[in-house]
Amino acid sequence: MDEIDLSCCFLGKMLSFPLIINAMTGGTEQALDINRSLAFIAGKLGLIMAVGSQTIAVDIPDLQDSFKVVRQVNPSGLIVANVGAGADLSAALQAVAMINADALQLHFNVPQELAMPEGDRSFKGIIANVARIAERCPVPVIAKEVGFGFSRESAGKLFSAGVNIIDCGGKGGSNFVAIEDQRGGKFSCELDQWGIPTAVSLAEIASMQLPIKIIASGGIRSAGDAAKALAMGADIVGMAGPLLKILVKQGSEALEQYLHEFFYRLKAVLLMTGSRNINELRKKPLLILGETAEYLRARGIEPKN
Repeated sequence: MDEIDLSCCFLGKMLSFPLIINAMTGGTEQALDINRSLAFIAGKLGLIMAVGSQTIAVDIPDLQDSFKVVRQVNPSGLIVANVGAGADLSAALQAVAMINADALQLHFNVPQELAMPEGDRSFKGIIANVARIAERCPVPVIAKEVGFGFSRESAGKLFSAGVNIIDCGGKGGSNFVAIEDQRGGKFSCELDQWGIPTAVSLAEIASMQLPIKIIASGGIRSAGDAAKALAMGADIVGMAGPLLKILVKQGSEALEQYLHEFFYRLKAVLLMTGSRNINELRKKPLLILGETAEYLRARGIEPKN
């Protein structure tokens, strides 16, 4: 067990574990406390952390402290900024500067926006906007879905726009259409199952064999889920909801303990498959069965490849 190595290279740095604490929150007093705790744990364990959408803090500077606290608590860690893919270049650059970020997430949430009574209704020029930001941004850009998954066609467009890191953000985790339904959304619960499942989205992106890094997120709830995603081609995995629940209900010490146990279990999976590291895990036999395999074949992707 002591010889199992979970380290990986991401954003030009070596990480002890292949996990990003994915975007959650910001802009309120409670969010400040949450981000402070998450940043402390990320710094202590050597994890990447992304903040929630900073658009509100770009518009209302008084709310920036709930994001800046992440860099204050974790001055040398890997921190990722976050704005919507439709944000203008100025807002994107402000978000990066606000927390001295190492990368910038551009989140895509079209279904959520359409479900929101006050949401956006026009998405013209998004790819061109992403290309502008990718060209001018001083740090790498990550395209991130928020629970509806990227198809391989979408991934190809993003890569052509200059994005070299894609977070598949597939269906299976937090369901933001269902959340909007609970606050009087426009979809009336009819489209709660919209989206590409995480496993399918990950496979679609990986099948293209582009020179990109892939983050698998959207329903990663166990070490087994993480191991499967890494074996399928993800470079790292992202978690948010499960970590937030532990933090809010049990506190930061409980969350830190959970992560230690999570990584122990991930190491155990590698040991049980005879893999000394993540690269060796990717060379092990991988079976994709059932509905996921049918889905991929219908998309012209052979699961055994």
